[in-house]
Amino acid sequence: MKKIGFLSFGHWSNHPAYNTRTAGDTLLQSIDLAVAAEEIGVDGAYFRVHHFASQLASPFPLLSAIGAKTSKIEIGTGVIDMRYENPLYMVEDAGAADLISEGRLQLGISRGSPEQVIDGWRYFGYAPQEGETDAEMGRRKALEFLDRLSGEGFAEPNPYPMFPNPQAYCIWNRTRKDCGSVFGGELHLMLPLFGQPKMQCTFKVLHLSLMKAVNPSMYNKLNR
Repeated sequence: MKKIGFLSFGHWSNHPAYNTRTAGDTLLQSIDLAVAAEEIGVDGAYFRVHHFASQLASPFPLLSAIGAKTSKIEIGTGVIDMRYENPLYMVEDAGAADLISEGRLQLGISRGSPEQVIDGWRYFGYAPQEGETDAEMGRRKALEFLDRLSGEGFAEPNPYPMFPNPQAYCIWNRTRKDCGSVFGGELHLMLPLFGQPKMQCTFKVLHLSLMKAVNPSMYNKLNR
């Protein structure tokens, strides 16, 4: 055996036999459990994701909190039902958790399984496309999630943004390993690639990315 971890459902119940009587109790206990597991040398802390049940359901705030309080243990899910997810929002949430944990996030995802209610994903605002099953919807969302992790641009920037100094987004790329901004002709999300070496993007790089968008002539003078 090379590595060992634990998988928690995160049950709670207002019952004398439970130390976790509320969702808050379970979340805080889960953080403490991961911290204690790291202290004794456990390699991974993983959590189930179950909606419409007295169990853990929103993994990324929990994983981010664990990531901030630990330094070595892998953190992840087992598994996220993609029928309930917005792939783009999930990329941002996962990216934040991975950055906070400094690259220790390991996600398990699924196209779905039997659940507590009928078509629970509909209550989250999702429905299969015409001729598509709910499992196929989950698979399609999973593929979109994986595709967005590539860091390729997909949205057109607004030529008249809300802020005069628009925020730049740092991206990690498997091949180019450079930084791009929201005004590089394409919109990039903040996407650390799980399991890939991280690079540091300095303030100067981000500042120059903004300058290139806002004042191209000044940018060209500084980079002669």
